[in-house]
Amino acid sequence: MSDKIKDTGRRSVLKAGAALGAGLALPSVFSGRAFAANAPIGTWPAGSSGSSVFIGITVPRTGSYALQGEDELKGYQLAVEHINSGHELIRKISPKTKKGVLGKEVKYGVADSAAKPNDAVQAQQRFITENKAILMTGSTSSAVAVALNKLAQREKVLYVAGISGSNDTTGKDCVRYGFRQCFYGQTAAAAIGPVLVKAFGKNKKAAYMTPDYTYGHTVTKSMQDYLATAGWTTATNQVSPLGAPDFSSYLLNVANSGADVLINVNWGHDAVLSIQQAKQFGILEKMKLAVPYQVPFLAREVGGGLLADVYAATDFWWTMEDKFPLAKMFVAEFEKKYGYKPEWGAENAYMQFALWAEAVENAGSFYPPDIIKSYEAGRKIQSLVGEVYWRAEDHTLVRPVVIVKGKKPAAMKNKEDYWDIVQIDPGLPLMQKPDAFGCNPGSYT
Repeated sequence: MSDKIKDTGRRSVLKAGAALGAGLALPSVFSGRAFAANAPIGTWPAGSSGSSVFIGITVPRTGSYALQGEDELKGYQLAVEHINSGHELIRKISPKTKKGVLGKEVKYGVADSAAKPNDAVQAQQRFITENKAILMTGSTSSAVAVALNKLAQREKVLYVAGISGSNDTTGKDCVRYGFRQCFYGQTAAAAIGPVLVKAFGKNKKAAYMTPDYTYGHTVTKSMQDYLATAGWTTATNQVSPLGAPDFSSYLLNVANSGADVLINVNWGHDAVLSIQQAKQFGILEKMKLAVPYQVPFLAREVGGGLLADVYAATDFWWTMEDKFPLAKMFVAEFEKKYGYKPEWGAENAYMQFALWAEAVENAGSFYPPDIIKSYEAGRKIQSLVGEVYWRAEDHTLVRPVVIVKGKKPAAMKNKEDYWDIVQIDPGLPLMQKPDAFGCNPGSYT
């Protein structure tokens, strides 16, 4: 069958049967691969019994997050190509990878989630039922990530989040079968907070613009909590629905709030519109702007140099190639294939698949509990952003957060030179304790 499955969108799908079978009766404590001879679990062993394995990918290809979803998809596709060919870059991250994963070709299907949890869950359920998917990925919206976490734990099929900034993804909504490698609200706030205090001073008033779902609420709270330690207060918090066509009423309240700084937590096209409209309202002339969770392509899409001197936190910026050799290889490979410098969605997606391949190769098995234990072993791994490792307690990757500052158009050295890297903060000091957000990942079987 074709690697790409035509997305049937919202048509009804068959629910998977009793996917766990007798596996539910197994104890949750086990040693290594001792369970490999036991009852089937999830799509194992059927999903890995042939010469290939299948991954279900759900990203937004329509709606407010579509542009970011397409960039993310390109990262996944490049990673699959590199895994199947045994490319040098993949082998730098996963040294045991030859061609394919454990010698099996990786195939995939793509569905449009439209950043809607129900659409993503239906598509992934179809991939599990019809294609015996052994891995799920994609999100871009944290609401989707949380929903797919729950599906992964229920169906006992591994899920690696795409872009997901909510603390809840590996906090109160964490699961044993889910993993996240990108930065999130807590780490974003801990990285950019000190920069904003240094730049703008203590005891400032902040106006927040917050999308009304788990990502927005947790990022805003993390920012408020950190900045409160420097005497900052909240002048107003304007909460808007995902995909709002007009931000006028929210921006009017921001304009009248007396805030010193506008902290825009909106994402995707919502971030673009709200910043452009803030300019029209004259807000950017009297308030500083900060973006605690930067949006791929934000500077390009907003245009007009509106992000000059604006601080933002991000996962990756392509000029990191000057510091990290694997980043340089990735940027070159991505640009050769797609004709532009990779944004952080693509980097994030590539890393998730490369890190999954590394975990499977070290497990020496496609048996899900073996792979989970491989992730949880805490090995130091070379990545596009330096040495990283997984935190076993909440399945969060310990990785740096990057602070950037927007460049004036006249200072840009080329058409994609939008940001200067201010600092690259090591991950561990930024992270909350593993149980701080209520993570209780559940059982292996």
